[in-house]
Amino acid sequence: MLLAIDAGNTNIVFALVERGEIRARWRIATDPRRTADQYSVWLYQLLALEGLTKADVSAVMIGTVVPRALHNLEVLATKYFGVEPLIAGQGGADWPIVLDVDEPHTVGADRALNAMAAHSKHEGDLIVIDFGTATTFDVVDGNGAYKGGIIAPGINLSIDALVTAAAKLPRIAIEEPQDDSVIGRTTESQMLIGIYWGYVAMMEGLIERLKSEIGRPVTVIGTGGLAALFDKRTSLFDAVEPDLTIQGLSLMYEGLSAGE
Repeated sequence: MLLAIDAGNTNIVFALVERGEIRARWRIATDPRRTADQYSVWLYQLLALEGLTKADVSAVMIGTVVPRALHNLEVLATKYFGVEPLIAGQGGADWPIVLDVDEPHTVGADRALNAMAAHSKHEGDLIVIDFGTATTFDVVDGNGAYKGGIIAPGINLSIDALVTAAAKLPRIAIEEPQDDSVIGRTTESQMLIGIYWGYVAMMEGLIERLKSEIGRPVTVIGTGGLAALFDKRTSLFDAVEPDLTIQGLSLMYEGLSAGE
């Protein structure tokens, strides 16, 4: 069974993948100081809850945009699972897709993995919107090549900046507004409207500009934890795929295994 690890700036997702299907997933806050010993204690307990042990993990595939977190994850794989991890985009796990941008070495692993997984599920030109620490818009052509995109501040990052800079504003959680009104009656409701519907307006505008520049029919895919929240009240997405990055890691592993 594959242990796929998606290490992002805010959270690290660990997922057990069996024959391409996600059997279990767990999330922990990203902390580059967290040791392999700490990861192992946590993971062993979660595996036990699924009726599994470390012996059920036969491979580890890591995708990371946090270089400082990589070493301890590699030690976790070698010391506690007895396997040599594969690192997406590095060494023998080079990208199997074309990164058709000016600086391909700067493309985040999560974005390349999302492009791979989205292309495997949907035909034609794609726009993939991923809600993470940053909100990213990635363009994938009909041949599966990554063509570039947009990086915008993430929703929680925007809330943090607003609360930090304005002394009297309270911290709020991003959630679905109670109605479609954009006239808030309280400070909290006004902040929620600004964040939620402000993000909707940003996405609508950027999607329209991207589609105009691409000039062909495009499928818009949402991924990341907040995609479902926006899908409830808008028609932004043609599809929501919550686990694209993990699925990309699984696809890479399958491709590398088939080539051995």
